[in-house]
Amino acid sequence: MTSPGERNGAVVRIAAVGDIHLSADCRGLLRPSFDTLPLCADLLLLAGDLTRHGTVPEAQVVAGEVRDLGVPVVAVLGNHDYHSEREADVTHALADAGVTVLEGDHVILPVAGGKVGVAGAKGFCGGFAGRSAGEFGEREMKEFVRTAHRAAEGLRRALAGVSADGCGARIALTHFAPVPDTLAGEPVEIYPFLGSYLLAEAIDEAGADLAVHGHAHLGTEHGMTAGGVRVRNVAQPVIGRAFALYHLPLAAPSPTADPTRDRT
Repeated sequence: MTSPGERNGAVVRIAAVGDIHLSADCRGLLRPSFDTLPLCADLLLLAGDLTRHGTVPEAQVVAGEVRDLGVPVVAVLGNHDYHSEREADVTHALADAGVTVLEGDHVILPVAGGKVGVAGAKGFCGGFAGRSAGEFGEREMKEFVRTAHRAAEGLRRALAGVSADGCGARIALTHFAPVPDTLAGEPVEIYPFLGSYLLAEAIDEAGADLAVHGHAHLGTEHGMTAGGVRVRNVAQPVIGRAFALYHLPLAAPSPTADPTRDRT
């Protein structure tokens, strides 16, 4: 039996970008492009590193770029947004502009007659299968690895919440990369600092239709988890434009179908 989304061909149009690194001298830089979003997208995802140094004035610049866009805006923070240790204030500035900032939680959005669930977490680093940090040795190393585990567990719980709400499309939004595929182009020596296989395990265990991340400026846009979930690196230096646009069916795709369709 086909679902309503399959019968009607309903899709959600997802605009996404990360690593915009805005500061005071960037005011108004992205707004002309973002003003076109109601014409082409149902929501905007921001994949972290929205500021340069994580200051409140920088966050207010970001807020001005995305305020009253006419589409929902959902974000996670990145490591740059934590740099000044004002991440709570950065989150507050974005929330004042109507942005939903996620960290280990999810949001359900009504789109095209269905429900889209976005689960978000910044994530953390640690490396990928076969070449990853282990929880052994010094207290500092064990805490480093435990941070990666906590981040992945937060994403897993958030995705489980999305699935429990019966959404027609499920999106995992992180800053750090869940797979090494989308790091191709970066020096291999820094892969362990760009993402963690634990995020991909969480995505595959809880289930998602699309995973979106940033962080890897020299990486590659397209990748996939071991479980077949499509991964997109939307760091602005990678996509080379104000945002990437993807189309995602509002019903579960068949295992052999590519649930995303990229538009340039």
